[in-house]
Amino acid sequence: MSNRTITLTLAGCLALSGCQSGTITGATGRTAEFGCIAGTVGGAVVGGLAGATIGSGTGQLWAVGGGAVLGSAAGSALTCA
Repeated sequence: MSNRTITLTLAGCLALSGCQSGTITGATGRTAEFGCIAGTVGGAVVGGLAGATIGSGTGQLWAVGGGAVLGSAAGSALTCA
């Protein structure tokens, strides 16, 4: 995997984590901001790395992007209340 692909994947993960709201409260009444953001970013990273194993060339870049988007959505669904 090239440095450009890794850089683009990480930049996308950071951009997606900026979309998270900071006012989420968990069952205990405390804000669950860190867990929600960590789950979303972690899911994006794992999804992007999984997508990097598929295909080659432009198809691989699409797989990385799609994996990052789907991974962030899954991570957000699992960790955000």
